Amino acid sequence: MRALVWDGEALRLEDRARPRLAVGQARLRVLLAGVCSTDLQILRGYMAFRGVPGHEVVGVVEEGPPGFVGRRVVAEINFACGACPSCAAGLGRHCPTRDVMGILRADGAFAEEVVVPAANLHVVPEGVPDEEAVFTEPLAAALEVLEQVHVRPGASAVVLGDGKLGLLVALVLHAAGARVTCVGRHARKLEHLRRAGVAVVTADVGADIGAGAPPGERVTWSSRRPARPPASRGPCSSSARGARSCSRAPSRTRTSSRWRRW
Repeated sequence: MRALVWDGEALRLEDRARPRLAVGQARLRVLLAGVCSTDLQILRGYMAFRGVPGHEVVGVVEEGPPGFVGRRVVAEINFACGACPSCAAGLGRHCPTRDVMGILRADGAFAEEVVVPAANLHVVPEGVPDEEAVFTEPLAAALEVLEQVHVRPGASAVVLGDGKLGLLVALVLHAAGARVTCVGRHARKLEHLRRAGVAVVTADVGADIGAGAPPGERVTWSSRRPARPPASRGPCSSSARGARSCSRAPSRTRTSSRWRRW
């Protein structure tokens, strides 16, 4: 199969043997893979990763459990050990020894095929195109806000940064009923939010974006800070809602900037 392989110095398109399939795993034929900011950081040395990058993926199951074969899926990126106390408690996405697809000890989706645990698969509804389904992973990161912070309808929420994850976070909070203001520096990006009914402020205006908000009702998020290396806290964990999101409060970023169809 063809794969983009990072050896620490160069990213090369290579012919590789098909990845072996172990018990409990599934083989995906990659339809679409997103290019994330983390992928770009890997090419600058992040995590000292070597192998096939890519963790935002839509694919068709070629081999695996019968209930998945032939179906279009997305995949969670954390491969838990299944044996530690976190895994025993049902928190495999926080497994301290987990591998992470395309980031830590596991080849990723910049290839014609990728192997993932079958437990990490989620079927894509027929009406959702690949170009939208590939955003499942960063969208799960945005949805993590609602799992970590109780956002009451009408609460004031400020999103700092208009990167792609920042836009998703603003839209998620807006859908939850919050009065959202997004602060950014790019009028073109902010326009997407304005059309959706989200208040926007350009960063150089200097307005008091939180004036009048009751104490404790502000949610801030930065979409401009790079992800941290995984230890007991990260790098990223699967959201109970679906694909993946970071395991601690909003200080991480995952941004899909473009796609590559094989």
